[in-house]
Amino acid sequence: MPRVPFRGRRSPALTDEETRAHVAGAASAAAAEVAAPTAVEPDLTGAAFFDVDNTMMMGASLFWFARGLAARKYFSTRDMLGFVWQQAKFRIGGNEGNPDDMHTIRENALAFVAGRPVSEIVEASEEIYDELMADRIWAGTRALAQQHLDAGQRVWLVTATPVELASIIAHRLGLTGALGTVAEVRDGRYTGRLVGELMHGPAKAEAVLALAEREGLDLSRCTAYSDSANDLPMLSLTGHAVAVNPDTELRAVARARGWTIKDFRTGRKAAKIGVPTVGVAALSGGLVGGAIALRRRNKFPW
Repeated sequence: MPRVPFRGRRSPALTDEETRAHVAGAASAAAAEVAAPTAVEPDLTGAAFFDVDNTMMMGASLFWFARGLAARKYFSTRDMLGFVWQQAKFRIGGNEGNPDDMHTIRENALAFVAGRPVSEIVEASEEIYDELMADRIWAGTRALAQQHLDAGQRVWLVTATPVELASIIAHRLGLTGALGTVAEVRDGRYTGRLVGELMHGPAKAEAVLALAEREGLDLSRCTAYSDSANDLPMLSLTGHAVAVNPDTELRAVARARGWTIKDFRTGRKAAKIGVPTVGVAALSGGLVGGAIALRRRNKFPW
């Protein structure tokens, strides 16, 4: 087929400078059509406090932390067995357990990092979060935290896990910060002992009170979230309380007090009958059996 000559009017060729100016102008026009995001006005007196284990994350953060360290040969299988057993007793018994047991748990809570440089453990914690924790964050709970952030409120994690690990979790989730168990440090290394008490039960409420005083928060305008009746002191401290994936006792208290209940354990029997939390079941059951099996094989598959 013969080519038909073009008889229309051609646009004049653009120089490189004119082309760049044309593209820049088009981009500016397109950007002008997109409304600028509205800045969030800070709410200086309202805030939210989230428990971590089984509230923000599936299972116990300290267990996943220890598991990650075990994979890096920080301690033996026998040590892991003892740690699992102590954590199971702590989660089940809380502050009402045997005083001697609680003293032992407190003294040994961070024994597995004794002598290690803080910088080394923090670096390992970053890796362990990515490997074992990131995929275990409850999407529903994360969305609740985001609602507070979008409203201009600050959001803190409040947890028994070491504050260094808690701070990493908070940072990765884009939250304000974390209140956690404080480990003693000397010359840049952990001693394996704690400073003060475990961030558990009444200690959480005390820490939130101190934070509220320091930050000028109005606790009647604040909200607390937890899965466990152990956190009733913190939940009762704020003007709003939400039971997330609650254990049996907390579910009953929440219903009696008219608190909001959020359960993200869809498809799980625990969501229907309120059995002990996922972390307790894992620590006191399957993981202990798994650890015993590992001890027999004398190796870690992690």
